[in-house]
Amino acid sequence: MATIPDLDSYQHQDLTISAADYSLLTDLYQLTMAACYVGEGLEQKRASFELFVRRSPENFGYLIAMGLEQALAYLEKLSFSDSQIAALQATGIFAQAGDRFWSLLAECKFTGDVWAVPEGTAVFPNEPLLRIEAPLWQAQLVETYLLNTLNYQTLIATRSARLRDVAGKAKLLEFGTRRAFSPQGALWAARAALAGGLDATSNVLAALQLGQQPSGTMAHALVMALSAMEGSEAEAFTAFHRYFPGAPLLIDTYDTIVAAKDLAAKVNAGEMELSGVRLDSGDLVSLSKQVRSLLPNVPIVASGDLDEWEIARLKATGATIDGYGLGTRLVTGTPINGVYKLVEIDGIPVMKQSSGKVTYPGRKQIFRSFVAGKAKADRLGLITETPQSETPLLQLVVKEGERVQLPESLAEIRQRTAATVASLPEETRRLNNPVGLQVEISALLQELIGKTNRQGAEDTEVR
Repeated sequence: MATIPDLDSYQHQDLTISAADYSLLTDLYQLTMAACYVGEGLEQKRASFELFVRRSPENFGYLIAMGLEQALAYLEKLSFSDSQIAALQATGIFAQAGDRFWSLLAECKFTGDVWAVPEGTAVFPNEPLLRIEAPLWQAQLVETYLLNTLNYQTLIATRSARLRDVAGKAKLLEFGTRRAFSPQGALWAARAALAGGLDATSNVLAALQLGQQPSGTMAHALVMALSAMEGSEAEAFTAFHRYFPGAPLLIDTYDTIVAAKDLAAKVNAGEMELSGVRLDSGDLVSLSKQVRSLLPNVPIVASGDLDEWEIARLKATGATIDGYGLGTRLVTGTPINGVYKLVEIDGIPVMKQSSGKVTYPGRKQIFRSFVAGKAKADRLGLITETPQSETPLLQLVVKEGERVQLPESLAEIRQRTAATVASLPEETRRLNNPVGLQVEISALLQELIGKTNRQGAEDTEVR
């Protein structure tokens, strides 16, 4: 594949990213559309885009909104450097773009408003997690990054909330860094997992950046290496405890039950303190019961491609497990297919009418009703509507490019997630064939949908 010599100064073969690169972390068509808007004199028209999910993944009764903090940080830092503009110009793609386009990029600063549901809030299909109200070119430009962070973190937070709901008070650890889709994704996954209800992460960078204590045990490699060099698995455990006294031990490298018996003898003789053991393979139901009988007061943590369905099965079949390490199935799997669609331009409501991809016009609000502390139903209406003994979920978080709310702590978001899930009906929380909260389309929104539909049909006939 040929490269463009004039772009050499902006090439980074390691493909790392910093905040300074955020503006170029976008799809090409966001920039080409912005150039077209400038050429047509539309770039400063006020536009509203809403980010929502059309359909939840199979067997997901709800979604937990997450990723807003990183989205706002992106908007705050949005700008184009001289070298970035030069690199874009060197591609030749924008040869017909006028000087006004390049001036806009050089002066780029997000100046719009942001409405969003607080992180940790349950949302349902067609309900906006976030709305951008800004000059058209700005609102268009930010689509890719916003979808990236909100889609991925919402997936992880939702899985984590479901895992916490199923596991009860068991300790849940995020072990997904090696399976996340990128180093950046690993950090976001760790954050969303903690905010969604998990107790700790093994990702050292994520933990320290979030003010948390990283958590983990050891790998089979340490047991095998020290066993080979020092004579036995028992010596390997002793060596590890020499530097990390009482730390949890991985006991299934060779024979799980033999290891548990050896450890039980030392614990019972007062020769060793042991804060936990981890099982990473085998029949976890049978092994956990046998290990519990040998080490009755030692917590047992299980890992190895676990998810909420497998934890539910383990609990139902009598496994004696006190904690779970979650990795591959937490940070990968069915994606959240959030979309970002224009709903209003220059005060004119608009809607997409493609088959299977219809959108609702106008700036909207989610009104949630509660009965005895339990969520009963949602009403999707227009931003101008008045709550009817309901709680409006979308809040103004950025006004004219400036934050109007302080960032929330991870503990606050985690608490909201727990409270939100607890407020949902049991049929919405179940793992198999869940029923989402009823979402009613308000009369005013229905009226606007009909009016916009008719206008679209008339425009088509005129053309």
